[in-house]
Amino acid sequence: METYELVAVCHFGLEAVTKREICELGYEIRRVEDGRITFIGDAGAICRANVFLRSAERVLLQVGRFSAKTFDELFEGIKALPWEEFLPKDAKFWVAKASSIKSRLFSPSDIQSIGKKAIVERMKQHYHLEWFPEDGASYPIRIFLLKDEVMVTLDTTGESLHKRGYRTMAGKAPITETLAAALILLTPWKKDRILVDPFCGSGTFLIEAALIAANIAPGMNRSFASQQWNGMTGKRLWEETAQEAKDRLTPLQTADIQGYDKDAQVVRTARENAQRAGVAQMIHFQQREVKDLHHPKKYGFIITNPPYGERLEEKEMLPELYTQLGEAFRGLDAWSLYMITAYEDAERWIGRKADKNRKLYNGMIKTYFYQFMGPKPPKKRPAWHSD
Repeated sequence: METYELVAVCHFGLEAVTKREICELGYEIRRVEDGRITFIGDAGAICRANVFLRSAERVLLQVGRFSAKTFDELFEGIKALPWEEFLPKDAKFWVAKASSIKSRLFSPSDIQSIGKKAIVERMKQHYHLEWFPEDGASYPIRIFLLKDEVMVTLDTTGESLHKRGYRTMAGKAPITETLAAALILLTPWKKDRILVDPFCGSGTFLIEAALIAANIAPGMNRSFASQQWNGMTGKRLWEETAQEAKDRLTPLQTADIQGYDKDAQVVRTARENAQRAGVAQMIHFQQREVKDLHHPKKYGFIITNPPYGERLEEKEMLPELYTQLGEAFRGLDAWSLYMITAYEDAERWIGRKADKNRKLYNGMIKTYFYQFMGPKPPKKRPAWHSD
């Protein structure tokens, strides 16, 4: 069976999470770079990676890698790639994105137009045509340059994987579905532990946690660009992947996942999002201020994305808000707090230093993922144990 070099694009700084997910799917890692994990997989891996990866933004198929310092070298390098193995003669193909970092060729628009021309020239030679109708399936192409090394890829995903389909509206500083899932996977939270988000916004953290708890594949109810690529993935492989996703489902009867927000409309929106994601029965939403956060049980988790204060008047409220969060956290018995925020004084007002602190980007905003770790719960005794 033919294998490919596939590339999972992920959030910069969270490569370890995506790498672990790929390994759990059973694929061999070829290389790890900033924001990209390359792995080896067959056509079935294209389907499975798109449907099952929670933390990846998209799955690319690497067509080739080469070095280019001039536009002539770029043209010849792209033209030399075996496009006829991937693109049928009616393919609709275009360079959807080009990016260049520390390379002599730095104009994305020039890279895009040269890339398209080079592919057309290759296709002309192979198909003996002067003109292509481009009325078939879509094949978006992405080209990356890093230090004069070129990576040319086909985008198997299409619309980014964070578009799960359950969120129609988002708050002011929304966290993407993929980033939320990656941050949850970075914590030791498990489905039998309590999880609270006191600034739940559109409910993304809680919905992603519920999807993880019920083993619902994040791409189960959406479509992908490569579903139309009959020559490669084909209908049967997608049907097999859909069946695997159904077989993996482990619906929970009970889960202690709770979301609060002081704004009633926000809570309504979060509840609607959870309904669309099929996990509404697993999450308890309530209108409540952060200062009213309390829970009788031990060893719970707060995972949250509190306000950053993008507007000046909001910034003035932040010390009080983070102080209230810190006080509520101290009032909980043996809990852990995981928080992503761009607010530089977060630790000061929470009232303690984080055990760990990871710098991440939420879109273009530089943020920190603060980790205040509580004690582990005692190991449960097996049911058969008796004194």
